[in-house]
Amino acid sequence: MRKEILSYIETHSRVELKELAILLGTDEVTVANEIADMEKEKIICGYHTLIDWDKAGVEKITALIEVRVTPQRNQGFDRIAERIYNYPEVSAVYLISGGYDLLVTLEGKTLKEVSMFVSEKLSPIESVISTATHFILKKYKDHSTILVNKSKGERIPVMP
Repeated sequence: MRKEILSYIETHSRVELKELAILLGTDEVTVANEIADMEKEKIICGYHTLIDWDKAGVEKITALIEVRVTPQRNQGFDRIAERIYNYPEVSAVYLISGGYDLLVTLEGKTLKEVSMFVSEKLSPIESVISTATHFILKKYKDHSTILVNKSKGERIPVMP
């Protein structure tokens, strides 16, 4: 039942317990207890609201920064990742495969603000070898939610 609850609330976090219980064929108390247990176990780590800041008229720049680092003895990438994720500007830090080691997501008010963060806080970290910054210019889909309006008559071609 946990997997079903998690799958559903991942995209429908505002669902009422009663509705979720009906969908799963169980009662509200069981669903509430499962959710509470998963919150205690940190399986459910938080609840977030997805906001289209462009439509809200708020200037906000999102950047993805690839970071190549030298892993530290007996700690690998963990200590460097912790140092980076403790900056309040940083939204996310991921260990990734490929040419870079970490992917850092951060938000700022301007391109300059993000660039200053990279040059003044991220790049000077001793273990950081190099960075590559990519600015998000437009979001089409985020957290499984389509953010762009399609024309009513517009059809999406389906390939056989």
